[in-house]
Amino acid sequence: MGKNKLKKFAALETYPNVLQYSYARLQEEGFPLRGRWNSDFFKNSNPIVLELGCGKGEYTVGLARKDPSRNYIGIDVKGARIYTGATMALEEELGNVAFLRAQIADIESFFAPGEVSEIWITFPDPQMQYTRRRLTAPQFLERYRRVLAPEALIRLKTDSPFLYTYTRNLVLHNRMPLTADTADLYGSQNDSLPASLREIRTFYEQQWLARGKQIKYLAFRLPAHEVEHIDEEEIERDDYRSIPRGVFQPVK
Repeated sequence: MGKNKLKKFAALETYPNVLQYSYARLQEEGFPLRGRWNSDFFKNSNPIVLELGCGKGEYTVGLARKDPSRNYIGIDVKGARIYTGATMALEEELGNVAFLRAQIADIESFFAPGEVSEIWITFPDPQMQYTRRRLTAPQFLERYRRVLAPEALIRLKTDSPFLYTYTRNLVLHNRMPLTADTADLYGSQNDSLPASLREIRTFYEQQWLARGKQIKYLAFRLPAHEVEHIDEEEIERDDYRSIPRGVFQPVK
């Protein structure tokens, strides 16, 4: 492991806005803030919004800057990524931001039923070969249901045509309330969409836009019934996934 990563990991241990719990510790002790994020961490009663797979945390911080009336928590398993957003939040003294280093599959261990008011899923790996790993797959949506408040929104922002189509088909098949839907966010003239959707751009989002890729956006609510799987065999796979998502590629 490089010295830079070791330095970041050491810093995260001292950051008051970063929480890290190993699986073993979680099983042995439980998570003390579960059901108590508002009272014991944020010290307010504002709604809690999660960004799943937050990466460097740019979107989490961007949302928190624009809306101090909500509490934002970025979740990612990669500590070296979280370091960037956590550092920005501390330097800017943003008290409505936290970062949780954890597996998204363990979300129920960290949040109590109804504790979360909204979920953002921003530019996740589409996991075209592994449905069970896909963050909008039924098994993940059912996990979210168990921590979300009634009528809570799930928002997906993606550069992947496959993930957009898959999620949209899943939403329509299960008759989920769909509150926003665009296959080209920056080409859309729909003024009803939140301004923050266009104003906050992550590092990788800017790369995809520079390459002429369209950004897709969906916002929906879960149905009353359990989410059913759909047939995804006919959904066209993305044709540009040979470009590494985690490696900067200069735009020519």
